Amino acid sequence: MSLFRKILLLLVIIGGLNWGIYGIWGFDAVGWLLGGSLGWLARAVFIVVGLAAIALIPSLFMSGPRENREPNAP
Repeated sequence: MSLFRKILLLLVIIGGLNWGIYGIWGFDAVGWLLGGSLGWLARAVFIVVGLAAIALIPSLFMSGPRENREPNAP
């Protein structure tokens, strides 16, 4: 897995955890940490997390990693 994909996955996990916290307790952790949900920094993080999720969509339709594939038998 490339470093870029790991960063994308980390951003999506952060977004998922934030949604889980919001769903259970009604608390927006990212918004709280970054100056409110309507603050420019929090909105920027929400946009980046959304773009990371969009960037990972094609990986749902890809086959497994190349290093795990079996080589062609002679």
